[in-house]
Amino acid sequence: MAGLLMGAVAYDPKVVTIWAGFRRWLRARDFEFDFVLYSHYERQVEDLVAGRLDAAWHSPLAWVRSRRLDPRVRAVVMRDTDRDLTSAVVVRADGELSTPDDLRGRTVATGALDSPQATLLPLSWLRSEGIDVKARRFDVGVGLHGDHIGGERDAVVALRDGLVDAACVTDTNLLLFGQEGTIRPGSTRVLLRTEPFDHCVMAAAPHADPVVVDAFAELLLGMSYADPEARPLLDLEGLTRWLPGRTTRYAALETAVDECGLYDGEGRVRDPGYRP
Repeated sequence: MAGLLMGAVAYDPKVVTIWAGFRRWLRARDFEFDFVLYSHYERQVEDLVAGRLDAAWHSPLAWVRSRRLDPRVRAVVMRDTDRDLTSAVVVRADGELSTPDDLRGRTVATGALDSPQATLLPLSWLRSEGIDVKARRFDVGVGLHGDHIGGERDAVVALRDGLVDAACVTDTNLLLFGQEGTIRPGSTRVLLRTEPFDHCVMAAAPHADPVVVDAFAELLLGMSYADPEARPLLDLEGLTRWLPGRTTRYAALETAVDECGLYDGEGRVRDPGYRP
């Protein structure tokens, strides 16, 4: 059987450790696998649809763009932790803001320009409710599609320090920021949450051999958290099991992308301020 070449974005040094480990694990099962690392998602997306990759470990925004560039791109697998996430808009617990309507005209801190969870989705939700705010972006790691914590942490710190009225953050990171001491537990109050959305997904290129891609998916879906060889890899990648890829929870992100004009309907980058 031919091998599979996968792309991944090096948003953190641990990405090398993760996929080198998966490479060893897959090759030990007679599956030829290699990976290429990218500095940002836009080039990874373009290489996937151009046929230079068989598969790509995609952010949700990368998935949206890939499908716009070539609707034949298909979802293969995703982590159990990629399903049904929510983002929150939070305010200081000791402040006067108590309802989403109180945010009208206020300054809301967000993550980077291209962060689905900390910028695109929560701002789209506010727009859908007719709530106009002044967004203060923290453009940390532009091009990484929010696959890092920097922008969200800076947004929450700005809220903590009284520099903004509210901050956009994923529920999981809000918990983390309390645990690590960035904010005091109980010092924020959630004014609203987005509808559940899905995050990363393994995307297969249109040209890729479906037999090879399906074999790759079968091996990943068969990984067990009880397996002492597989468990460290799953821990590093932040999951307990792989699940089949699904595409039903990206509609809200599609809407948000159209609203902000980041990409056009054919997947071309249209925002002149977007420089990965």
